[in-house]
Amino acid sequence: MQYRNLGRTGVQVSTLALGAMNFGKIGRTTQEEATSLVDAALDAGVNLIDTADMYSGGESEEMVGKAIAGRRDDIVLATKASMPMGEERNHRGGSRRWLVTALDDSLRRLGVDHVDLYQIHRWDPRTSDEETLSALTDLQRAGKIRYFGSSTYPAYRIVQAQWAAREHHLGRYVTEQPSYSILQRGIEAHVLPVTEEYGLGVLAWSPLASGWLSGAIREGREITSNRSSLLPERFDITVPANRARLDAVEQLAEVADEAGLTMIQLALGFVTAHPGVTGALIGPRTLDHLHAQLAAADTVLSDDVLDAIDAIVAPGTDLAAHEKHDTPPALLEPSLRRR
Repeated sequence: MQYRNLGRTGVQVSTLALGAMNFGKIGRTTQEEATSLVDAALDAGVNLIDTADMYSGGESEEMVGKAIAGRRDDIVLATKASMPMGEERNHRGGSRRWLVTALDDSLRRLGVDHVDLYQIHRWDPRTSDEETLSALTDLQRAGKIRYFGSSTYPAYRIVQAQWAAREHHLGRYVTEQPSYSILQRGIEAHVLPVTEEYGLGVLAWSPLASGWLSGAIREGREITSNRSSLLPERFDITVPANRARLDAVEQLAEVADEAGLTMIQLALGFVTAHPGVTGALIGPRTLDHLHAQLAAADTVLSDDVLDAIDAIVAPGTDLAAHEKHDTPPALLEPSLRRR
């Protein structure tokens, strides 16, 4: 396992980190299975575990808490808030009112007195950066969080938050957690240059592109992954973007074969090859999935392989741009541009 600094924090984290989104009803994972995944990941040298309050309605945090009991100090523990937790309109977002409550709820579910990294799951356009950063700074000073970061922020919001922290003398985000894979390279054009400029750690989620790069999805095979059952429209081959992904996967499979790599090694090795990326978040549902992904822990892709990937999916290109989660709200909601 390789280790890198988490931005400028001085904290060393493994280049493969365990994402716990599949713990609980989302991934149909039991507590016993979740604990086995945590055990195997830690034995392999993984030292960062990432979850969120909204994963299976808090069930993921509860499972992580039980799995790490007795060895908390050996783990860099990360969770997230701001996504809706129920129907109540104020049980979401980046307000001080909600974040104070959400963190206490997360700490209770995790069975700990602090988390190492507390992340704002999505930018909340209804809350000012000053409000959110002020609340996070106070929670940090209270000892409930060690650091805080953002997740899936567009580049201009990362810059704005850094400016607001300096302007109002508040703590700043030290990490960003974007979606990044061979098939979704858009962040190379804007987000990664910004995170590198500000020295942010980057924890990439969905490095296997929701299973497209797992090796299981190939031309002529029925797509039967857990994710395809949850989001069938993202795997419908009659959709042009999905057809483009499948065509790219077939070409990438040839590159992997020629390099003597699995598709998973190619995909994870690509993500961790970028100098602006700290680590890739893997989200296995089974031990077999985990071991296949851990096999990429020491994968280093040659320049020839990276060039071959660039020829298939150009740098800075998203093959499914409509699936991005950082689109400005005014482009999604007509009322915001037609006042």
